Order: sequence, then C-alpha cells, then structure tokens
Amino acid sequence: MLKEEFYNLGIHAYSGLMSVAALFNPKAKLFVEGRKNLIQKIKDDFTDNTKAVAWFHCASLGEFEQGRPVIEVFRQQFPDYLIVLTFYSPSGYEVQKNYEHADFVYYLPIDSAYNTSNFVKTIQPKIAFFVKYEFWHNYLSELKKTNAYIVSFSTIFRANQAFFKKQGGFQQNMLKKFDYFFTQDQNSFDLLSSINIDNKIIAGDTRFDRVADICNQPAPNEIAEAFSKDSFTIVVGSSWPRDIQVLKKTANEIDNLKLIVAPHEITDKKIEEIFTTFSSKKGITYSKSTLENIKDKKLLVIDNVGMLSSLYQYADVAFVGGAFGEGLHNILEPATFGIPVIFGSEYSKFNEAIQLTERQGAFSLQNEEECYKKVLQLMEDKNYRLETGNITKKYVEENLGSTNKIIDFCKGVL
Repeated sequence: MLKEEFYNLGIHAYSGLMSVAALFNPKAKLFVEGRKNLIQKIKDDFTDNTKAVAWFHCASLGEFEQGRPVIEVFRQQFPDYLIVLTFYSPSGYEVQKNYEHADFVYYLPIDSAYNTSNFVKTIQPKIAFFVKYEFWHNYLSELKKTNAYIVSFSTIFRANQAFFKKQGGFQQNMLKKFDYFFTQDQNSFDLLSSINIDNKIIAGDTRFDRVADICNQPAPNEIAEAFSKDSFTIVVGSSWPRDIQVLKKTANEIDNLKLIVAPHEITDKKIEEIFTTFSSKKGITYSKSTLENIKDKKLLVIDNVGMLSSLYQYADVAFVGGAFGEGLHNILEPATFGIPVIFGSEYSKFNEAIQLTERQGAFSLQNEEECYKKVLQLMEDKNYRLETGNITKKYVEENLGSTNKIIDFCKGVL
C-alpha cells in the first residue's frame, strides 16, 4: 500500500513538473495542452456508444509502428469494434492523431486514480493492448476490475528491470494483472517465468510484419527516385549530430556518393548543420526540390516526417541513427528492402541489431574512419554488398507472423 501511495505521489509530481516545463519546452507544452479537458472530451465522444471497444496504447511513434499491423488486421477481422488508440508522447500523437484505422486517437490521460477510473468506465474496452513495454499501475488496476482482456505484445524485458528484483513486488503485481503476454524473445519469456507468470508465448516482434508490409507496397517518390538513379546512394535515417559527424569523412571524400538524410530533429538549425558538415556536397531540402533542380545535387535533406520508411527503397546502403547514445532507431525498415545497414557503437539493447551484426548483414561503427572504410568496401565490391543485403532480407522474412498469433488469440477470446 505504501508503494502505491508513493507511485501516485510520483505521478502527481511528474504532472506538475511537466506543467512547469511546458513554459519553456515545446514538446512539454504539447504534452500538457493535449491533455487539457481530455477526460470530458472522451466522455462527450462516447455519450451514445453501444459498440464493443478495443483499446490500443503506444508510448510513442516507434511503438505505434509495432502496434500498427495488429490494429489494421484487427480492424479487418473485427469490423464491429470501435478502435481507440492512445499515445503517451507528443511525438506519437501529433504525427498519428488522424490515423485512419482508429475511430478515436487521444493522448493517454495521466495515470492518476481519477483519470483512469473515468477513462476505463467511459470507453469500457472489451480488450486492451499495451505495446512493447507500457505498464501503468492505475490503468491496469481499473481494467482488472472489469471483464476486459489485458494483453501485452511485442513485449521485451531485461534482467536489470525492477520487475525482476527481490524488492520488485509492486512492479511484479502490475505484470500479473495481464491476461496474456506475446514476448519478442526467449529471454523475456524466461524472465516472466522467473516471477511465476505463465500466460505467455514467444511471438516475436510485430515490427517485422509492419516493415514487410511497407516493402510490399512502398510509397513511390519521384524526387528520391530521380535523385538516386544511377548513383550509389546512402539513406541516412533518423540521424543525430553524432551520426552526421561520423559520416563527415565518408560524405566529403567519396565524390561519387549521394546521400539522402532524414534528421531525427527537423529544425532549421539541424538542417543547416548537415549542409555545413557535408560541405563538399551540393545539397537541397526536399521541400525545395524539383525534378529539374536536383539534377546537380548530391545531398537531399528530408525536412518532413513520415516519408523515411519508404525512402529506403532507393538506397544501396542505409545508415540508421541513434546508436551513439540516443537509442538506435528502426533498422528493420531498411533491412526489409535487402540492403546493408550500418549504425553506431551502442546497440546492446536492440535484439535485431545484435542478431544482424552476428550474421554480418549489419555493421557497427566506432568512428569516421571505420565508416569510411565500410562504405568504400560496400561501394567497390558489388557482390559483397548484394550478399550482405540478402542476409538482411532473409532475416526479416524468417521473423514474420507475430501479428497472426495475436489475432488468433483474439479470435479465441472475443
């Protein structure tokens, strides 16, 4: 009981801190403004609802990409259900607030007793899905009072998490409220077994199904296609400043190389830093590009959100950002197109990165010199590049099917 009180105090304290941060930080402002009068808005939306509800919750945009294939197949298989989608982070909500396969998209109301009681009683979900690692004490407690099925999928755990510590009873009780877990891997499955949770299977990662869907029907882009045609092209996805620095030598010293760069943070300052760092490359932003003015360019900077996953179809090699401390971004998006993938040095928390480096379909780089040598090798040895790309493609194909396992479970309980 004492831990629950501390938890609730922490939730209220965090909410207060975010209100203060909103005065200075644009993302915090979105976080706070998006939740104003939210419970009342949800009540208004559900005043006359008589349909069964499926609730999907994602922390942010990356988790949404994991949840998306399940949402879309669920919609096909259970067309009479309303789908409610919630996000914790503005970076998920603001991009997907008009997502066509959900009936309602909201910020997740803060996990207070008042909010969770009102939210669950209002939407009355028959099934609630939490993607990857979202565990909220009050929401789970409220759901457990109902007859809703509580499911976690694409779930992944590490041994150093509080759930698996001797003093982790409060956190373990949260997990024990779930009706079923679809874990990504054997390690997560075994960790659940270690705290006597048996309602689980190893189902893999639904992101594989998502990226395969993108690869099967990639959005065409005439600008990127014309830019990359007949040229060796690296697509740099979700780059951070450190990634750009590691690519500096490669970009500036390999003349017959083109780069499509999609920065993680799209600001005038970040874009200007890319142009300055890659000073030998004549560049342009996507928003200013035409089929005529890109003919003499060797650097294309993507200044929008949502395009990256389909741009990998135009790459010979992908450089995926975030592995110098921020957190490696999605390497499965380029892998599904059958191209080599390179990234930074910190990737130990990402199973797909570990497995693909072991298979030699992806490569971890420490510095500028290693990046330069690896890119040059992939450029000059076409057979090596194609063999490497085949490894990444096969890896994705071997890991498809997680979505169907989750939907089969739904057919058995709904």
